[in-house]
Amino acid sequence: MAKRPILILPDERLRAIAEPIEKIDDGIKQLAKDMLETMYDAPGIGLAAPQIGELKRIVVMDLAKEGEEPAPLVMVNPEILKYSDETVTTEEGCLSIPELYYDVERPAEVTVRYTDLDGKQVELDAKDRLAVCVQHELDHLDGVLYIDYLSRLKRDRVLKKFQKAERLAKKAG
Repeated sequence: MAKRPILILPDERLRAIAEPIEKIDDGIKQLAKDMLETMYDAPGIGLAAPQIGELKRIVVMDLAKEGEEPAPLVMVNPEILKYSDETVTTEEGCLSIPELYYDVERPAEVTVRYTDLDGKQVELDAKDRLAVCVQHELDHLDGVLYIDYLSRLKRDRVLKKFQKAERLAKKAG
């Protein structure tokens, strides 16, 4: 396994649409392992392949709390089939937008279909924290970031902050 660097806003690859995975081979299984290691090290509860520069439709998650047994979840080519009408507002953060957290409103429950690493089709009814995490990570596969759900003013402020940080880093480097 290998930890990979996580792309940070405003990297344009975070806005790219990921390609479907045709075949689950050793390369995809290794990518999933690398993603899990990267996510655990960050630390985070979810990671999408585009966040490490791989434009493939695969996400990893683990919502186990500290002290609980790890429960990694790998979704290949996931798609949300159903959204609940009921919504929930929760504070979200993102490994690609470090140290910023905002309240985001999303459907409280979703049904997601994906392929697991054994090639089996799985349908999962997700609610609460898992539903929010699924939506957040699947958004990454379509180039959508959680800040896109904020007001234009807040979103522009976040973008300017990260663009400035990138300019300063380039000057220093």
